[in-house]
Amino acid sequence: MWLNVRLCTDAAHVDALSEALLEQGALSLGIEDALAGTPAETPQFGEPGSPDIPLWQTSRVTALFSPTADLIGRIAAACKIAGLSELPEIDIEEIADQNWVQLTQAQFEPIRINERLWIVPTWHKVPDPAAINLILDPGMAFGTGSHPTTKLCLEWLCAEISGGERALDYGCGSGILAIAAAKLGAGAVLGVDIDDTALVAARDNAANNGVALELRHSRMPLAETFDLVVANILTNPLCVLAPLLSARLARSGRIALSGILASQAEQVIAAYAPFIDLWIGASLDGWVRLEGGRGKGGRPA
Repeated sequence: MWLNVRLCTDAAHVDALSEALLEQGALSLGIEDALAGTPAETPQFGEPGSPDIPLWQTSRVTALFSPTADLIGRIAAACKIAGLSELPEIDIEEIADQNWVQLTQAQFEPIRINERLWIVPTWHKVPDPAAINLILDPGMAFGTGSHPTTKLCLEWLCAEISGGERALDYGCGSGILAIAAAKLGAGAVLGVDIDDTALVAARDNAANNGVALELRHSRMPLAETFDLVVANILTNPLCVLAPLLSARLARSGRIALSGILASQAEQVIAAYAPFIDLWIGASLDGWVRLEGGRGKGGRPA
């Protein structure tokens, strides 16, 4: 059995309280908007280069403890260390021992991208053997197919790849887009990332799917050009990368960028305007996919 402890505090004390609870023996911590699920919920979107955004005015801190006779005393000590003037209301819930592996796996079902492509965790049977199935488990590197931006990019690859294209996945993460490009018929695929862990994950995932990828750290030179360039990152890095990614497009090449909120689309379009034209190709759940190209790959009539 485990004990799940929930208590609320303000933005000024949430970090100190979290650290103090860990010092008092908490096994794990979670922080969320105390108003989550209500009309007053405040979404948080942060990315490299953005101004620091304070956490919610009131945060709910959830701490997991093993059973202990002095639990309330530990929580009270943590609150005192954090500088709280009085003990907040505390909610304690017993959690029975469970098969955590099965519970975790149950959260990840096969994902249907379209009639042509599925993302399937290794512990599931392939739902449609006639489709292209990417075998991919959740891991440390971003990219399981469940996020709207990943789905937008996968749909674009399905539409754009006819066979033999040279493709670049910049910010490849788990390798999901690069692997999809290879399985859809691209002739050569390069995945680039800034994170060594991501490159290891992409290499292993490619091997599990029986495809060959070239993988490269972003510190290495990148001078080739490609028929297809896809980057699912975040708005600020995409803007910084505008000269590099635009220059990687071959004549008649096409590009797709995602990881962009609808409200940020014009910012990215403006960053690429000196190099190529971009436009909104699709949107999903508040995120957009920007598209562009050169020559015959340019804006459709």
